[in-house]
Amino acid sequence: MADPKRWQIGLVGYGEVGRILAEDLRRQDIKVAAYDIKLGGEQGAVLKEHAAKFGVMLAASHAELTAKSDFIISAVTASQAVPVARACADAINQGTWFLDFNSASPGAKQRAAALIDGAAGRYVEGAVMTSVPPYRIKVPLLLGGPGARELEPLLNAIGFAAKVASDKLGVSSAVKMCRSIMIKGLEAMVIESFTTARAYGVEDAVLASLTETFPAINWEKQGAYFFQRVIEHGRRRAEEVREVAETVREAGLTPWSAQGTAERQAWVADLADEGLFGTKGTKEFARSADWRTEADRILAKIKP
Repeated sequence: MADPKRWQIGLVGYGEVGRILAEDLRRQDIKVAAYDIKLGGEQGAVLKEHAAKFGVMLAASHAELTAKSDFIISAVTASQAVPVARACADAINQGTWFLDFNSASPGAKQRAAALIDGAAGRYVEGAVMTSVPPYRIKVPLLLGGPGARELEPLLNAIGFAAKVASDKLGVSSAVKMCRSIMIKGLEAMVIESFTTARAYGVEDAVLASLTETFPAINWEKQGAYFFQRVIEHGRRRAEEVREVAETVREAGLTPWSAQGTAERQAWVADLADEGLFGTKGTKEFARSADWRTEADRILAKIKP
């Protein structure tokens, strides 16, 4: 189907990113369906409520969603990128576009592409270059693969901000992964540094020193943002950074920094799952404007 506004779009993954994309696509009266393994779990009611509000059809399986879609977006956790491609390949129609929105290593993207292309679908890798919520569907998106140049104008016609990085698979994800070594690593370092500084009562001096060295950054505001994002999305971030570590290994290096970042992100996610920062799904969860509140909760938990 040539006109993308007449596509039936299938979203695999109906988490934060999937729901944002669904909202922005439905505002254009584009048909959207979604499938998420969490539909049958504790979060199912919330997802179903959102789908009903925005007119998103819910599928019962990967196969049902795939078979009815002209264009598929896979937006799941990093570890599920290849399994989702495998599940969709079993039912994909010839020529159906498959956009891999996931933060996976170049090798994982290549394995996913082999599954989709081998089933006569059309795989394109996508690398999301910053946090989705502020930009929504307009989040900077790098495309890669043989079909990237053909898909680019179709995506942009329905609101995306897509740009081709390379006709070669793996290049876009390599850019994303290398960026994440820095960004996700900085998140982990800020949580570790600020919480330790708080424990010793030297946080004001540390922030003053950081401001002197990097005056363009508001470290109070940035610290609060990093704490919030990791508390809310540490599990997903940890999975992504494990893919980052795999990317480093694929390049022949030992991923010391990435491995440490993944462990710190997962550690914060474990604390969040224990309810340390409040009840997930509520407005109060991880919404403190002062990172000190969250650091104090961590210190109260870990200090004897």
